[in-house]
Amino acid sequence: MKIVTWNINSVRIRMDHVKELVEKYAPDVICFQETKVRDEQFPLIDLQAFGFPHVHFSGEKSYNGVAILSKIPFSNPQALSWCGREDKRHTSIELEGGIEINNFYIPAGGDEPNAETNPKFAHKLQFLDEMTAWSAGRVDDGKKRIMVGDFNIAPLETDVWDHKKLKNIITHTQTEIDRLDKLQASGNWVDAMRMHILPEEKCFTWWSYRARDWRASNKGRRLDHVWVTPPLKDSVKSCEVLLDLRGLEKPSDHAPVLVEFDL
Repeated sequence: MKIVTWNINSVRIRMDHVKELVEKYAPDVICFQETKVRDEQFPLIDLQAFGFPHVHFSGEKSYNGVAILSKIPFSNPQALSWCGREDKRHTSIELEGGIEINNFYIPAGGDEPNAETNPKFAHKLQFLDEMTAWSAGRVDDGKKRIMVGDFNIAPLETDVWDHKKLKNIITHTQTEIDRLDKLQASGNWVDAMRMHILPEEKCFTWWSYRARDWRASNKGRRLDHVWVTPPLKDSVKSCEVLLDLRGLEKPSDHAPVLVEFDL
């Protein structure tokens, strides 16, 4: 089974990119973040025509929004709310065979890493705390789970282009990294990407639009993640950041991440 997670930064604008992804890599499940479309305008029929009859989505106008596309039948679709808001940052499904997939878009956090003066950063930390409590409450059931999405945190020094320059910049501050570590520990989550892209290797999934030549400068960050619970750890067979999709005309600033499982 091939799963892709991708912050697509507006699904309707990038339907041609989705088509290329599907034709070239043949994923079985695609998890989108930042779909940026209300549910009544979601391109359901067009996406189903790409070979994904089973779709679960939760969106809003111009911001956020998440969706899961699947070739495999699923049950129990959910879209949980967080921090007392309705800002469409989570969807989940359960595939045939009992594998649960959770798709998250964690808040970016604004520009200043100070929760007292920056409400956006305070929101991000609260969101992570709520995710941790949610995860901890389910850790002992032994269920096979996959958690993917744009976490907006690059935890390792090799997840950013320059650790020293970015250690006080949101996405790579110690405060965020500590919160993400607590979340990971709460569910005994395994970083599936770093099972196959070794922790000492640079790995990026996001490059700013500000860079004229993002490939040459390569000032990236790994903001997109795939985690699994221990019962799925040995099933993770490969991981790839699909750089060619980031290189298309008018791309998302994120590259898709493809993880393959042997189930």
